[in-house]
Amino acid sequence: MQPALAFPHETRLTRPLPPLCKIALVLKGSGARISMPVANLKSHFAAAMRLFRVPTDNPDLTRAQFDAFSKQVPLLYFILMSNTIAVAYTYVNVAPDWLTMIVPSVLTVLAALRTFWWLRQRHLVRSDADILRNLRATNWMTLPIGAGFTIWSFALYPYGDPFAKSQVAFYMAVTVIGCIFSLMHLRSAALIVTLVVDVPYVLFFWATGEPTLKAIAVNNLLVSGAMVTVLFIYYRDFADLVASRKSLLAQQAATQALSDENFRLANLDSLTELPNRRRFFAELSSAFVDAERRSVRVAVGIIDLDGFKPINDNYGHSVGDRVLIEAGRRIREACEGFGPQRVEFARLGGDEFGLVVCGDPEEADLTRLGERIGDQVKLPYQLDTAHTGLSCSIGFALFPQSATTAEALYECADYSLYHAKRHLRGRTVIFSSELEAEIRSRGVIENLLRTADFSTEMDLVFQPIVDAMSEHTTGFEVLARWHSSRLGLVSPADFIPAAERIGLIRPLTQALLIRALATARTWPDHIRLSFNLSAHDICSPEGILPLITIVEKSGLPPHRIDFEITETAVTFDFVRAQQSIAALKAMGCGISLDDFGTGYSSLSHVHRLPLDKIKVDRSFVADINDNPVSHKIIKSLTGLCDDMEIACVVEGVETRAQLDSLRRLGCDFIQGYYFAKPMRGDAIGEYLAKERQRLDGAEAKVVA
Repeated sequence: MQPALAFPHETRLTRPLPPLCKIALVLKGSGARISMPVANLKSHFAAAMRLFRVPTDNPDLTRAQFDAFSKQVPLLYFILMSNTIAVAYTYVNVAPDWLTMIVPSVLTVLAALRTFWWLRQRHLVRSDADILRNLRATNWMTLPIGAGFTIWSFALYPYGDPFAKSQVAFYMAVTVIGCIFSLMHLRSAALIVTLVVDVPYVLFFWATGEPTLKAIAVNNLLVSGAMVTVLFIYYRDFADLVASRKSLLAQQAATQALSDENFRLANLDSLTELPNRRRFFAELSSAFVDAERRSVRVAVGIIDLDGFKPINDNYGHSVGDRVLIEAGRRIREACEGFGPQRVEFARLGGDEFGLVVCGDPEEADLTRLGERIGDQVKLPYQLDTAHTGLSCSIGFALFPQSATTAEALYECADYSLYHAKRHLRGRTVIFSSELEAEIRSRGVIENLLRTADFSTEMDLVFQPIVDAMSEHTTGFEVLARWHSSRLGLVSPADFIPAAERIGLIRPLTQALLIRALATARTWPDHIRLSFNLSAHDICSPEGILPLITIVEKSGLPPHRIDFEITETAVTFDFVRAQQSIAALKAMGCGISLDDFGTGYSSLSHVHRLPLDKIKVDRSFVADINDNPVSHKIIKSLTGLCDDMEIACVVEGVETRAQLDSLRRLGCDFIQGYYFAKPMRGDAIGEYLAKERQRLDGAEAKVVA
């Protein structure tokens, strides 16, 4: 067989070649064949060299090494200094002074300076680059320091007796073990110490030929090997611990971020991105406790957008959402730029917003804030196809004048808003003693209403509805009167809203309707009955069904019944109201839209509902002959009704001059004190008889 490599002019080799020689021969013979071994050798050499360097690719590990190492380095130098002083003391009388005094002093001072430097690092905040630089410096300083102590120990050795020489051997072995343990967090430095001290140590004492020292050298070699093994295991576990800690911190940070986000979402209104109702009441509670502790004022405000629901119904929820977002932005800007007081702002739900005004505000501050917000909300809103406008009613309550608890303060603000919506729409109302008296009165009315006997305490009165041209009565509107055994006569303006608040309006409506239909059965067949329904009657899922049953059982033809529905009731839930009205219309009942002109959706609802009559609110009639605006409004409304073939009923007519003006404008029906005040049911027969006599007498005069 031909050998793979031939060496001309050389004899055949009789012994195997060493590995390095094989590499050299392959290098000479074939570059392709030797690339793998050389690459492996370089790779192993690079890996070995990395063991003696501080890692640069893991800043977290480097910082952990620095923190742990800075705590143990003082112990390392203490071992060096104490053992060095002990050995120097042993040789002080047998070795030269420069070996027992000068060199140990220099080494001890150097160790003391390094100890002081490391002690200072515990209280300093360093960057990753600074930490890496210091660890690298420490790593390389290990070489000269270790070599210095080793050379000094070997220099002392020849001067001692066997006991002193044994102390040197013991000193070097124990000291290097202590140093390796102290350097375990900085593996590269521990390996450098092992090589610089242990390798010369083993070689030196093995070379002495003394069996005891040779045994010590071998024993030290074995212990050092075991320590290096422990060092690698510990360093690996330390690096894994740092990585686990980093992972744990990352998970904790992610968990905390998720928790913070959940908290933010739980306290944020998803539409407007404003604080929500939950956050509002948390802020209110905190602000109230702080104000109570400091004995300063704090205020609660509730804002309600006037006219938002018609926008939502007419333009759709997407446009309504845009209006809410824009209104919320405007209110927030008005609050953020308001004086020295801090205003917490939130959306409570729907078109309602809440304010918590801190910083010891006064009533004048609240009034100014309300005006500021109102001015911003009133600005036009740009929609897709049209412009529209809003206003807002605001109710405020101030601690400690209004209430002594956060919950009661909010209730007072809510009642202020209720008062503003009913009497001062678009204005700001601050809770006062007068409103407090109203609340007490309202509470009394609600409590008595719960125990009232509707069949005995509720009376019905009827006001005529008259044909404007012929002045014949065509029907009667039924009105309720409550004669309380404790309060006396209570106005419908007080007990009807109270019945709505406490959920009694539906049974009250049903009881009154039964009695009204029974009375209407005694009238002439051409006389109609007008009966008012509330929002709860037509907008609740089951509200209209009992009324239909009552009408069917009454014996009164449905075509003689007109149900009057206010614009407010229609806007409460337009879809549900539209369904209820359609059901009543299908029975043959007439539908009248009451208080026309005072709501926010008049024209839009006129063409979307099956109306028979529109009742113009009395507020336009009082000054019809003095105010051109009122005159033009009624003229426009009568023209609208004529075009849509809807009858026009005008309320509140009290003088002949008003009647004449309404006739000229084309009004169909008239209702007011000019013809008659509301009367009891048993007086209607006499009223109709007198009317016939009056009209017959008038006709006779005309004929004559």
